[in-house]
Amino acid sequence: MAAEARRSSSAGLVAAAAVVVALLALAPGASRAERFVVGDAARWTWGYNYTDWVLKKGPFFQNDTLVFMYDPPNATVHAHSVYMMRNAADYQSCNLKAAKLVAGVTQGTGAGFEFVLRKRKTHYFVCGERGGIHCTMGQMKFTVKPKSSACRD
Repeated sequence: MAAEARRSSSAGLVAAAAVVVALLALAPGASRAERFVVGDAARWTWGYNYTDWVLKKGPFFQNDTLVFMYDPPNATVHAHSVYMMRNAADYQSCNLKAAKLVAGVTQGTGAGFEFVLRKRKTHYFVCGERGGIHCTMGQMKFTVKPKSSACRD
């Protein structure tokens, strides 16, 4: 009788595991984070419309990674950086006084600087170089508000 109960219990566990595997197979993207090179082939550069890029690439989800790639400054290339703005007003005006530097002028070289969207909040990204001119005149800014990773199709 004890052996029969163990067989029945084992069969129940196998069936439960099969259900879990089937559910995971039906929703393969639910736990899959994606990696996006900001600006695609243009990368992080002066004059590119990153707001349009976000609209074309979105939606973004928690745990997705944004990769900022840019050349180090030299005689022909201006420096670039990545700052996080604290709020929408600072973002709109490109006010860098309370901004947080998240990637300096050399961190975008090679494989680039990776920023993981861990929180479901609006992230305000700008280039802070040239006294904020890259932000104000060069369109080097965008916002992203990731959705819950559970919502990924």
